[in-house]
Amino acid sequence: MSAPRLVDSHCHLDFPDFADELPAVVARAAAAGVTRMVTICTRLREEPRIRAIAERFDGVFYAVGTHPMNAAAEPMATVDELVALARHPKFVGIGESGLDYHYTAESAATQQESLRIHIEAARRTGLPLIIHARDADEDMARILSEEHRAGAYACVMHCFSSGASLAQTALDLGFYLSVSGIAAFPKSGALREIFAAAPIDRLLVETDAPYLAPPPYRGKRNEPAYVARTAAAMAEHLGIELDRFAARTNANFDRLFTKAARTGEEAAA
Repeated sequence: MSAPRLVDSHCHLDFPDFADELPAVVARAAAAGVTRMVTICTRLREEPRIRAIAERFDGVFYAVGTHPMNAAAEPMATVDELVALARHPKFVGIGESGLDYHYTAESAATQQESLRIHIEAARRTGLPLIIHARDADEDMARILSEEHRAGAYACVMHCFSSGASLAQTALDLGFYLSVSGIAAFPKSGALREIFAAAPIDRLLVETDAPYLAPPPYRGKRNEPAYVARTAAAMAEHLGIELDRFAARTNANFDRLFTKAARTGEEAAA
């Protein structure tokens, strides 16, 4: 029996962890049923390297942004710069951007400015915004809501591990929540309940590789193939078949990442 088809909606294939075996990593993902993945740029100056990876592998797409933990150390992105980069056919999302007050609270104002720039780029391109949020739920909910009132945009809360209130704000705005390996950890019951309470048509799955490997790989390097483990754990918690969960999250990905869906169809034609 073949593995159900899955998408790893967020990984970092350019990180040194994969430098020596990238073709093998992509091949293992395909063997596990992971036929598409989005590799994420966290510093704009690294865009050429991420783009080259997406161009090298048929099932790999990419997104570009300034990670909030890098916001103070990197030149501030401009909307025009992001819009220009987004013309590439395999560029499918804006980010990751967001707020992280866990380690970098001192740069909160800079992070917020950067976030608003990325939101405007998402509006102008029609591409989904990819959000990183940690220990900043109140400011995140406020900014996302303010900006959405100023003009609609699409968004996924990547590796969602915040509270139920931010989850509800995101869902009320029409956004998506992405399930990472954290949801498969034994002590993540409250997080699993947040996902269970969300409409299934608003869920994605991801690895955030090389981080956050799900059991039984916890503590080891994560890779896109392991998204199958996270999907299986979430499907079990929801009480549905893995095939059904995979099909729903694939459809959700195509609905949000419309450019990836179109490019994939063109490649298959």
